[in-house]
Amino acid sequence: MLSHIFALAILSVVGLGVSGFPETEPPKEDRGGPITERYKDEARRIIDSVMAGNDAYRKLEHLCLRIGHRLTGSSDMFRAVEWAFEQMRLDGHENARREQVMAPHWLRGAESAAMITPRYAPMAMLGLGGSVPTPKDGITAPVVVANDWDDLDWLQREHIEGRILLFNYKMPPYDPEKGSGYGDAVQYRVKGASRGAALGAVAVLVRSVTANSLRTPHTGSLRYQGPYPKIPAAAISIEDAEMIARLVDAKVPVTVNLKMQCRNLDPTPSANVTAELRGTTLPDEIVVIGGHLDSWDVGQGAQDDGGGCVIAMEAITVLRKLNMIPKRTIRVVLWANEENGLAGAKGYVEAHKDELSRHVAAIESDGGVFRPTGFSVECADAECERVAAEQLRDIMNLLSPLGSMDVKTGSSGADVGPMRASGVVLMGHRVEGSKYFDYHHSAADTIDKVDPTELSMNVAALATVAYVIADMPERLGRPVAGETVESGSE
Repeated sequence: MLSHIFALAILSVVGLGVSGFPETEPPKEDRGGPITERYKDEARRIIDSVMAGNDAYRKLEHLCLRIGHRLTGSSDMFRAVEWAFEQMRLDGHENARREQVMAPHWLRGAESAAMITPRYAPMAMLGLGGSVPTPKDGITAPVVVANDWDDLDWLQREHIEGRILLFNYKMPPYDPEKGSGYGDAVQYRVKGASRGAALGAVAVLVRSVTANSLRTPHTGSLRYQGPYPKIPAAAISIEDAEMIARLVDAKVPVTVNLKMQCRNLDPTPSANVTAELRGTTLPDEIVVIGGHLDSWDVGQGAQDDGGGCVIAMEAITVLRKLNMIPKRTIRVVLWANEENGLAGAKGYVEAHKDELSRHVAAIESDGGVFRPTGFSVECADAECERVAAEQLRDIMNLLSPLGSMDVKTGSSGADVGPMRASGVVLMGHRVEGSKYFDYHHSAADTIDKVDPTELSMNVAALATVAYVIADMPERLGRPVAGETVESGSE
């Protein structure tokens, strides 16, 4: 009784009605006209049903609390693969399987960082994924600070050689119009080690890629480039980066000791987990939805990207319970190794190369599971992208019970990216992201940061969009024969 009252309370907040799970879908004639008119009844059924109750939060609790973080190669990632496979099989989905890929295997090991002079101060740090280790006793060296690439160019070798280089680039606060600024900040984490090594640095520290911190370091992968030595690299908290930078600015020499016992091992088997809601009349045409199952080895990988996996899993479960089977197949793909190699994304393209021409769309959810705000779309062909964007803007009208939604062009997701060259329409599931990078790649990425109602809203949005794309007579990105799609503003 209490759960029923709670469901009604949620629905009253978001303005939704209550509906059950009918045993069969009502017959649907070919009504023609705009997508909104064709699918408004189906969309409402999906949204009402999801918001009345679903299993997404329970699934996410199991993944986060009983399995935990899931770095590629770890026993927890193997457990997550088995859990996801078994869960989708138990939910009744066709073709549930594990598709093996060989993936990088990096182990963190013991690690620490401390300021030695002008006083002793342990620092909050996390080694960067793929980093080489330090010697057993660590590296102790003076620190030089570069705020950005221009600073680095000015400093040059005479100021950097034999030192630990700190990149203190300040990621700007989230801006509703411009977004997070992550793209500018993350390049120092990815490229900083090799840029520093080229000028003689013995190790690199990177200010964590976040705008907000309670002394929480944020990890992530690096990429060694060029013919330069591979040097150890770690992220430190904003507070520790500021401490060092202020001392250096005041002409106070700073010395740091960095110890990292990480290891890069031989590639290891991992797996993408897939399952399907098979289509009725065009089952060989495929709409992919999913997220990446791996996560960094801190926190629980709740927002990045356990939530994305769960909303995809639950989206086809809801449609199956409603017996709303679209014309085309909806395939859930939970990718392996997004965080430090994209082996799952590349492996999927290789394993399914013969059917990529029949992939109608591929949608990735990898931006957290906060309140949904719409979708992004990109195509290799500009006209396809324009048409797809207009079709999606029509579909967004169906999501109005969940709030205002829009469509952005020119981006999608890392795991669907390798399908672009095959002409697949790529999409990203977008959410209100003002807090996402507060938790991203840190020990704070835990399930308590996930709101159950917002998680359900994302399930409803993804289930609706996937269903419509899989069922509508025209393929996404292609107008119906004899029709034109008017260009609109983004």
